[in-house]
Amino acid sequence: MTPGQFDAVLLAGPTASGKSALALELAERFNGTLINADSMQVYRDLHVLTARPNPSETARAPHLLYGHVDGAINYSVGCWRKDAASALNTVQKEGRLPIVIGGTGLYFKALEQGLADMPAVPEVVREAIREKAEPLESKALHAWLALEDEETAARLRPSDRQRLIRALEIFAATGRSLSSWQREPHSPALLDAARCLRLFLSPDRAGLYARIDWRFDGMVAQGALEEVRSLAARDLDPALPVMRAHGVPGLIRHLKGDIGFHEAITRAKADTRHYAKRQFTWFRHQMPGWRFAAPEEALDLATNMLMNEI
Repeated sequence: MTPGQFDAVLLAGPTASGKSALALELAERFNGTLINADSMQVYRDLHVLTARPNPSETARAPHLLYGHVDGAINYSVGCWRKDAASALNTVQKEGRLPIVIGGTGLYFKALEQGLADMPAVPEVVREAIREKAEPLESKALHAWLALEDEETAARLRPSDRQRLIRALEIFAATGRSLSSWQREPHSPALLDAARCLRLFLSPDRAGLYARIDWRFDGMVAQGALEEVRSLAARDLDPALPVMRAHGVPGLIRHLKGDIGFHEAITRAKADTRHYAKRQFTWFRHQMPGWRFAAPEEALDLATNMLMNEI
């Protein structure tokens, strides 16, 4: 089948909401190719812990931008936008339907609203900021940023260590706040939002949280600890995105003997549940025009919309 009025499907939702299963069903029905929009599934170092598609799933439909980035790379939304532009071009040339799937809101925002052109941070500046930041707790990092860039600090969570460091790097390199750079003219959107089916899976919260816990137990059974052990052996900068993936910090602390295995798992589950809650909030406030749907209704809804029946 070929959809009539849509150039692409944008499929988002909280972690463990069933996005991958829905995307595969749509890909098989509508000659689709999945394009990853999850900021952790891009890393080849983490397969189990990010629930990256397995071989039986990738055999059902083409998958792009999964596991193509080394963990040592500080992969940003700007990097993803460039890769996504290339992926969309490939899919469209093949006459297939792009199905962009993930839970990283900034990726979708860059896709349909464009992205501010950020300056490059010299490596010497990056290293200096990260060396100074490494021994500091996140609250201290937030206080440091508030002294340099009060506007950006006001809108970042004190626990969002990665973005705090990024804002400090930008200020140190340019003398301007991250917020001021983000107000600069944007690179154009890659897709016309009006010609995209934009769907956010919105499961029952209690059921979602139970599924998150169940899925993490499954990841542990499938070798998540060994995966993190291999990552830790690389001795990467702890501020890199891959080192902040849900479960990684706690499991590394367990491997170092700082906390018990049960505590590491409990923390990972709690962090993931909190992240899922933020995903709901972010999409409701940042992505107007998206349709929210219960997972059990989403396949019929999307199919009918693609077939121009509603």
